[in-house]
Formats: sequence, C-alpha cells, structure tokens
Amino acid sequence: MDCEGCERRVRKSVEGMKGVSKVTVDPKQSKLTVEGFVQPSKVVHRVMHRTGKKAELWPYVPYEVVPHPYAPGAYDKKAPPGYVRNALADPLVAPLARASSFEVKYTSAFSDDNPNACTIM
Repeated sequence: MDCEGCERRVRKSVEGMKGVSKVTVDPKQSKLTVEGFVQPSKVVHRVMHRTGKKAELWPYVPYEVVPHPYAPGAYDKKAPPGYVRNALADPLVAPLARASSFEVKYTSAFSDDNPNACTIM
C-alpha cells in the first residue's frame, strides 16, 4: 500500500463483511488484520475483487509457535522481527520443521537439570 487512499480502499473492502468485528491496516508491512468470525479465504477473495490488488494470507507466525524456527523453509530473512514463516502449514517443508520421533528420543535422553544423568527409553 503506497498511499492513504489505498489503505482506505482496503479497509472499506472488508469492513462491511458479515462477521467482521475489527479491521486494522499496517501500511508499513502491507498487512491487513481482520478480527471476527469470517473465513480467511473469503476475506482474501473480497480484497482482491474490490481493490484489484494482489492479496494473500500472512505467511508469518510468532517465533515461539514453530518447534524448529531455523529449519530450512521456516527461517525467512524478509520476516518482521519476532516472526518466522509458517513451515508447519507447507507440506513440502513440514517434515524438516517437525522433529521426528528418533530426534525426540535422543534429545530428551539428557536432562538440563542433571547433566550427568542419561535416561535411554
């Protein structure tokens, strides 16, 4: 979004939707946040139809949500501070961002509380 007019058009395109309770526009990040009981796909379609602009779901989630934030596909240099790409939603990247049972078994064998203890399951 380049100007206040674009920001206003994007906001107005979703304000009248049934189920929308709050609309927030962040022009710096080109981000539209919609709160309420509404399907995300319908919001994206409505913004694209009413404004003629390209719209997509926000691909980033908070850093704490992803189990392995530095896995290939999750870490993104273009992400805002404190956010990483939602790797669990992408079927090609999800196996890399999710720990396997083999990894969990060996990483949980050692305790941070007692470094001399080892419990093999």
